[in-house]
Amino acid sequence: MRRIVHIIAVLGIVLPAFMSCRAISSFLSADETIAEVGQAKLYRSELNELIPRGIPAEDSIRLARQYINTWASDLVFQKIAEEQLSKAEKDVTKELEDYRKSLLKYRYEQLYVNERLDTAVSEDMIEEYYVSHEDRFILQRPVVRARFLLISSDSPSLGKIRKKMASDEVADLVEADSLAYSSALKFMTWDNRWIDISVLAREFGTDYSSVVGGMNGKWVEKTDTTGLVSLAYVAEIVRSGQLAPVEYCTPMIKDMIISARKQSLIMTLEQDLLKDARESGQFVIF
Repeated sequence: MRRIVHIIAVLGIVLPAFMSCRAISSFLSADETIAEVGQAKLYRSELNELIPRGIPAEDSIRLARQYINTWASDLVFQKIAEEQLSKAEKDVTKELEDYRKSLLKYRYEQLYVNERLDTAVSEDMIEEYYVSHEDRFILQRPVVRARFLLISSDSPSLGKIRKKMASDEVADLVEADSLAYSSALKFMTWDNRWIDISVLAREFGTDYSSVVGGMNGKWVEKTDTTGLVSLAYVAEIVRSGQLAPVEYCTPMIKDMIISARKQSLIMTLEQDLLKDARESGQFVIF
């Protein structure tokens, strides 16, 4: 109650014109009605359910206003439509029935598929699909394996991190990680998986073409006016127009294989239902 009263104390100056002083007053009183459009009423309990507790007053006001306006707008449109449309235009029986049939069909398909769908996809299946559909996996943007850190230019660990981060030795990489976690303001590592280069570009606050163009060997580096260094070591890169690594494509391939299985199950369902209907005499073509 206290939360709603606080909202309305400010809402009184922003609610639309059709919200009368009487309506606002009822909001503040014990009356449950907070707005009316014709015979329709909006109750405090409905609004209470939509306003999260603990959010700033400004957000509470905005959410309450949006809901009240939407609620009223829908009712006003409905009233005008009832008055202006012909009886035939207001008859939505067929549309509702078509929608009901479509929804029932969709729900049964989902039930049928969920009960039968095999979601296991082996590495051999992924490799076979990848090799058979290479044209689908040509890169539009480069992908990389990389490490990134944001660190002060005067950090005593910067030189050592830079050296160790470029090493191929596991011990050096572990030491680089340890130093980066303790010294850097931010440290991200993608050396065990491929990422779209735009992910790395976001860390530099720029576009991917600037990152590619700014590479000095395997390094990308930028120092801002405050002395913070954004530094990335790009261990591997596969450029635009080349075939993406199979590891990068694996989640997409899994989705494609499972999606194809879903479609196959739905087609089988339709064929079986028609066959059963014919055999039972329910479906007859004259």
